Amino acid sequence: MFLSIFDIFKIGVGPSSSHTMGPMLAAGRFLDLLRNSAFTAHGLRCRLHGSLAHTGKGHATDRAVILGLAGFRPDDFDATAAEQAIARIGETGRIHPPGLNEMRFRPARDLIFDHDTPLPGHANAMVLNALDSAGDVIAQETYYSVGGGFVLTEAELARDHGPELPRDVPYPFRTAAEMVAMATASGKSIARMKWENEVSARSHPALERGIRRVWEVMNACIERGLATDGVLPGGLGLRRRAHGLHQALLAERGQNMTAPHVVNDWISVYAIAVNEENAAGGQVVTAPTNGAAGVVPAVIRYWLDHVPGARPSGVADFLLVASAVGGLIKQNASISGAEVGCQGEVGSASAMAAAGLCQVLGGSPAQIENAAEIALEHHLGMTCDPIRGLVQAPCIERNALGAIKAVSAASLALRGDGSHLVPLDACVETMRQTGLDMSERYKETALGGLAVNVPNC
Repeated sequence: MFLSIFDIFKIGVGPSSSHTMGPMLAAGRFLDLLRNSAFTAHGLRCRLHGSLAHTGKGHATDRAVILGLAGFRPDDFDATAAEQAIARIGETGRIHPPGLNEMRFRPARDLIFDHDTPLPGHANAMVLNALDSAGDVIAQETYYSVGGGFVLTEAELARDHGPELPRDVPYPFRTAAEMVAMATASGKSIARMKWENEVSARSHPALERGIRRVWEVMNACIERGLATDGVLPGGLGLRRRAHGLHQALLAERGQNMTAPHVVNDWISVYAIAVNEENAAGGQVVTAPTNGAAGVVPAVIRYWLDHVPGARPSGVADFLLVASAVGGLIKQNASISGAEVGCQGEVGSASAMAAAGLCQVLGGSPAQIENAAEIALEHHLGMTCDPIRGLVQAPCIERNALGAIKAVSAASLALRGDGSHLVPLDACVETMRQTGLDMSERYKETALGGLAVNVPNC
């Protein structure tokens, strides 16, 4: 399976790629199934299982399902129209998706949070039903939201099928070792190999436009986060910090006695800005997930704004290499907090950002692999324990520290010649095994860790 840069970096809405974007996309897929069927449905029902049930309220899964069944999609989300649709469906108990007849759907009764019945395929599971006029099930599909906005049906999960590029791509690396070996043999950079893989499925102009759009959305998210003050939704009363931090940093600029470590605050404020926007339900880019969306853009902005010689034309290479590393982690382990904890989200994002930064700073393929490994290794075992099930604490600050680790990892790798003890592939496999051993309480269920030790009522 060869994942495209646009599979790793998807434009969508917050607060969660697995709990918000995934369920919305699953609902849209179910509508497509109904549009292609011979029968007429009179009602709809959704049952959420596992982590979707445990933290669905905090992650806006209920809203995502309702809006997905109403025809909304993450990539062209209209917040005003969405609020109007939610209110209308709540008042009437009716839903009218595009291209289908109006159907019964009463969220209080037809959207069920089943905390007691996990499904075997994945922790993020949902079952959608179409009902006839008597309320009997006439169509059913099970969907698994497997992280990063990827959604698989039960049948697709069973055969391990997902989004693919053609199998005859010129550089079909399945592991980091193969990636480095192919780069060494071909004399090409990892960014160039990834580019040539991508253009086997789309034109050069389309690829350029797509990458440019990804960075524009990332950067716009940073700017909105830096400009916006107030309290985040969800009930924790968590104040936005990025705006105040940014104003303080701007005021200190140019002072003679500014400590060198203040650059860490700049890296942090970019990441915090993104994840505050994500927590507020704004437009973000999965990188590789919404919960870890701040790491990669923060490191890019750090590079562009603070590193001499940085140039905007290098952003494409940064994103291509980051997506190559993210694809390897997704294929060989997981990027889902519900599967492996936050090591798979912020840990993966930090590895991706470290690799991208190492690329644009002139690193060799071996140094890039080393940078990714350093960043990932030092997130191993990190749990996912969101307070009140919200993608806020510890998630927002965790992105800031993930970005700082990425910069440090790239710098350390560039100080060496690429040789190191722990291969990235071994680190990825260790993350997978650690995730299997990790208690479910620490995998996005809000049943352990900070979620139970910090008062949140």
